[in-house]
Amino acid sequence: MKNYQIIETNWCVITGGPSTGKTTTINMLAELGYETTIEHARHYIDTMRIKGQTVEELRSNKREFQLGVLDMQIEQEASINPKDLVFLDRAIPDALAYYRFLKLEVDEILKDAMRKVNYKKIFVLDKLPLINDYARLESENDQNQIHNLITEVYESLPFPVVHVPVLPPLERVNFILNSIKDN
Repeated sequence: MKNYQIIETNWCVITGGPSTGKTTTINMLAELGYETTIEHARHYIDTMRIKGQTVEELRSNKREFQLGVLDMQIEQEASINPKDLVFLDRAIPDALAYYRFLKLEVDEILKDAMRKVNYKKIFVLDKLPLINDYARLESENDQNQIHNLITEVYESLPFPVVHVPVLPPLERVNFILNSIKDN
């Protein structure tokens, strides 16, 4: 077994199922001057669409899609200074929830990545009404299952989890900022 060094970070994860307001929250935090990251599933889809693939083609190979997104997430987290306060739009453990949702066997890449993760705080945003677009194709049932799996995964890890209620966007951001100030 490999010996992993877990590095303490000052990173906060903004997560939840599809259509919970993660991107809106992240964008508002960025507008306030906080360092943030992008959500990689949508970025992966956009990158592959530029190369000529359709969303349906991408999502038809579930394992390849999840590995593509996971690779981007791992690369991004490896590039962030652990001392910086950064708000992540999803993080590596989200991949585990999606693997479970899709009933995929967990790859060694994900197992290794999960052994190394460390986050200051996890913010699980409560669900909003589902709004689909070119990249978000889930049903309301899928939304509920994914949200529950994400919550289960993060609650099984040794990081503080804060559930963020449905509030107007700015109030959600203030709720999160007040929660990190309370530490």
